[in-house]
Amino acid sequence: MPEPLLAVDRLTTVFDLPGGPVPAVDAVSFEIRAGETLGLVGESGSGKSVTALSILRLVQPPGRISGGSIRFKGRDLLALSEREMQSVRGADIALIFQEPMTALNPVFTIGDQIAETLIVHGRATRREAAARAVELLQAVRIPDAAARVGDYPHQLSGGMRQRVLIAMAIACQPSLVIADEPTTALDVTIQAQVLDLLREMKKTFNLSLLLITHDLGIIAETADRVAVMYAGRIVESGPVRAILRNPQHPYTRGLLASIPGGAPGQRLSAIDGNVPMLGALPPGCAFNPRCPDRFEPCTSAPPPEYSVGPEHRARCYLHDPATSHQPRATRPQPPVTARS
Repeated sequence: MPEPLLAVDRLTTVFDLPGGPVPAVDAVSFEIRAGETLGLVGESGSGKSVTALSILRLVQPPGRISGGSIRFKGRDLLALSEREMQSVRGADIALIFQEPMTALNPVFTIGDQIAETLIVHGRATRREAAARAVELLQAVRIPDAAARVGDYPHQLSGGMRQRVLIAMAIACQPSLVIADEPTTALDVTIQAQVLDLLREMKKTFNLSLLLITHDLGIIAETADRVAVMYAGRIVESGPVRAILRNPQHPYTRGLLASIPGGAPGQRLSAIDGNVPMLGALPPGCAFNPRCPDRFEPCTSAPPPEYSVGPEHRARCYLHDPATSHQPRATRPQPPVTARS
């Protein structure tokens, strides 16, 4: 197998609180290969966005990366100086933020902000960058791009602002784009358009994509592999088709069961309880207070990863060959269909 484009190994990011350091990302490991899309999925508070910020070393105090390694194209990003890291951000790894209205500067035109990305990384002169900004707006399907390049963020709709962030992300043709909840707060029609645009940009520019979302429906139609995150840990990972057809962790099964789409009038399913607060994780498996399948080992120590299929792993005692408990993780699941 060729070396992965991005290899995250036991990444740990903590927040220094009065009671001591509290992990928001706890020994997380995953890989992204060239040209593939990895979906990182979980409820709000699971640590997905902190993982993305950690990769780019953008975690602000009191947060800090306390352990692990992040290798990108063979280089350990944690070993780079801040100046070296600045040359990576935007040029080699780009981030599409969750909320475009706060990510875009309200006092500069969208054309100036796209052009600045190219100028800062030495990809174009100021004149060339201005022309390139129009081309990028056209690429992300903003109508009348030559006129809209002079607009300010508040003059655009939410969907168009998201397209501007995508244009900024692909401006320097990076190898990896991290999209953090790129369809949040958009209506279903605009969500579908943004996802179509991401797929088109990925194909056109041969990008790798880390897609962060809480929506397994989006993962079903976009990702090649998926990592399910809960309370700062990855609890299941593998090929998207294998996980959606035969999830092997109770949390993944709960997320799948929560997707709307049943018979009219049927009560929506939900996972009981909430993601635990940082610094207040229950003993053992963090999911055990909400888990319908918990048994004695679950409250004693966090489970290790178990192989449950080709490239498919789950962090759950249901798959420990040393126990006699018969897992219910092999129950057939309804297929997850792409969003219309």
